Amino acid sequence: MSDFSTIISQIFNGLQSGSVYALVALGYSMVYGIIMLLNFAHGDIIMVGAYVAWIMMSMLAMPPIVGIVAAIAGCTLLGVLIEKAAYTPLRKSPRLSLLITAIGVSFFLENIAQLIMGAGAKSMPVIVSGPSISLGDTSISFIAVVTIVVSVISMLLLTVLVQKTKMGKAMRAVSEDMGSAQLMGISVNKTISFTFAIGSALAGIGAILYSCAYPQASPTMGSMLGLKAFVAAVLGGIGSIPGAMIGGFAIGLLEALVSAVGLSVWKDGVVFAILILVLLVKPTGIMGHAMTEKV
Repeated sequence: MSDFSTIISQIFNGLQSGSVYALVALGYSMVYGIIMLLNFAHGDIIMVGAYVAWIMMSMLAMPPIVGIVAAIAGCTLLGVLIEKAAYTPLRKSPRLSLLITAIGVSFFLENIAQLIMGAGAKSMPVIVSGPSISLGDTSISFIAVVTIVVSVISMLLLTVLVQKTKMGKAMRAVSEDMGSAQLMGISVNKTISFTFAIGSALAGIGAILYSCAYPQASPTMGSMLGLKAFVAAVLGGIGSIPGAMIGGFAIGLLEALVSAVGLSVWKDGVVFAILILVLLVKPTGIMGHAMTEKV
């Protein structure tokens, strides 16, 4: 394989993993933009989605499309349930209380999954398959192309939802000023629940795409994935939808570059070094904006 083919292959590998990071980062950004909460349980919602797909396809012998729909629906319902049970009662509490609760929910989901499903990884059946795509001497996997296309379409649909629909306008209003939004007749509770539902649905899509690339489910699979997606959200500008996508793709490409030069054991460390660098140099991220306190 020529150097050019190797570069193209690594770029697509980076875009594939970056697409998953971007989908998860979108969930982080949406929730943070609405209620200023870093939902560290978001990565574990992906883990639940992977297990739901595995149960539907392996245990119940359902076709892949049923597993996909069940995973997305399960993640959506779980996200809303977490918001109602864990975050709503603490909405007027200090942000630190919400952050600690989010970490607690993350550990709770991981341990419940380990208790029910066992500590070992479950082998995921084939969800999506297709022929590889040839670009000259380079062979691009079908899964990589599907992952990139689905993530881009998801971002475009989310952008249309936020910018063009009534609920999207309500989300932006609540994000700007929750009190004024209530005075204008907007249901803050419904808007926040809808935001969690959309973010969790994106996590469900991410769970399917991640399981296509790495066909196994384990109780801790969402931990590192969620942390890297958080780095992607911070890099792109947390609260920004395009920023989450840019950050996700950037982190994926960076990992591929580090692996390509033979330093794959350092790729996780490089990602978190990027987080430190961004917080030191430009805390608002690539597309974030400095927040001003209104008085």
